[in-house]
Amino acid sequence: MARQNVAAVNPNRTHEGGMAAPSQSPMATLERTVVNCLLFENTFYEGADSIAKRIETLTALCPPEKVAALAVRTRTDLGLRHVSLWVARCLARTAHGKIVASTIEAVIQRADELAEFLTLYWRDGRTPISAPVKRGIASAFRKFSPHALAKYNRDDAIKLRDVMFLVHPKPIDEAQAEAWKALVAGTLESPDTWEVALSSGADKRETWERLLHEEKLGALALLRNLRNMESVGVDRSVVMDALGKTKAKGVLPFQFVAAARFAPAYSRGIETAMLHALEGREPLGGTTGLLIDVSSSMDEKLSGRSQLNRIDAACALAIMLAETGDVRVWTFSNSVVEVPALRGFGLVEAIHKSQQHDGTYLAGAVAALVNAGKSVDRFIVITDEQSHDGNAANGIGKSNYMVNIAPYQPGLDVSRGWVRINGFSERLADWIRAHESEAA
Repeated sequence: MARQNVAAVNPNRTHEGGMAAPSQSPMATLERTVVNCLLFENTFYEGADSIAKRIETLTALCPPEKVAALAVRTRTDLGLRHVSLWVARCLARTAHGKIVASTIEAVIQRADELAEFLTLYWRDGRTPISAPVKRGIASAFRKFSPHALAKYNRDDAIKLRDVMFLVHPKPIDEAQAEAWKALVAGTLESPDTWEVALSSGADKRETWERLLHEEKLGALALLRNLRNMESVGVDRSVVMDALGKTKAKGVLPFQFVAAARFAPAYSRGIETAMLHALEGREPLGGTTGLLIDVSSSMDEKLSGRSQLNRIDAACALAIMLAETGDVRVWTFSNSVVEVPALRGFGLVEAIHKSQQHDGTYLAGAVAALVNAGKSVDRFIVITDEQSHDGNAANGIGKSNYMVNIAPYQPGLDVSRGWVRINGFSERLADWIRAHESEAA
């Protein structure tokens, strides 16, 4: 069960009692919450509804243009679907006009999100749809091909044809108008996707093998269905060949970690595909030190349906950063421990098994590294920021970064020579490289 903080939060202390950051602006607090949020999921310290309510309250206090930019960045750069829709929904309750319509159009990037947005819009009760919201949904509706509409034309409480009737989108051309008529009539041709193919009643093993041979599975679909393929006896050599060929650019390392957790028999092929996807990245240069939080709160699952926890998310960042040059890795909980300089899944295992997952003594861990004479060009702490003893005044790097991978409020004090980065994005190394280039 998730541990929920039911007592009043001391704004000057983290949930574990360490010195917190000074009061942040509403926009900074909103960003911190949003970019690490899997919407309506309980967390170790906070309940799902309290996080969603904080986003709603903060949205009303922030400049609409900044909220809009955050919603779009969260969806486009970080790939967080649900919370970006929630931010757009909250914006629609406090702002008006073009900014609402354009934000909704931008964050709706899959056809099923048309109906999902309306579900969130009516979460507190069904009300009339405002004109800007109608315009935004209508504009988004026009983005989707007949294939995309057919793929997500599901028998849900709010169907795609219901969305059409509610917002009255104008078709771009006659071909789109005909596709929409077929959608309403229920005659829109089903695409040859793996979902449709498997639901047709055909032999599952033969269907998977056909889709693999014809390269009709995207990288994520392949990774997420490895266990299903194994369970119906798909030829192992066909699966391994597909893993070797898959174009996985843009797939996040933690998604490979999840695939290996579900289908360990294919872990070698999964790891090879992951490392191949990380090839070609520009080195950071110099030496990098990583300090990974392995305290008990980091064992919390990312979501109710996920097999991954926040340590796995931290490990995924470590895998990615380990490919950028000369990197040393330590973990901290009650003590600080250096782990072997491994790559890929070996690094994940080493981090998990480095020490007992217990307290969160960040300041003590950094002090121990300082006292031991450790020094690097850049020092990156990956944590949920809920430290017992607060944060150290100085890291061991010429540049020191605090990467926060949880939505908790408040966070640590980073006013003394640290740079805070919120979210576990695949673009972390790019951001650091750009920051250091500007500072040079």
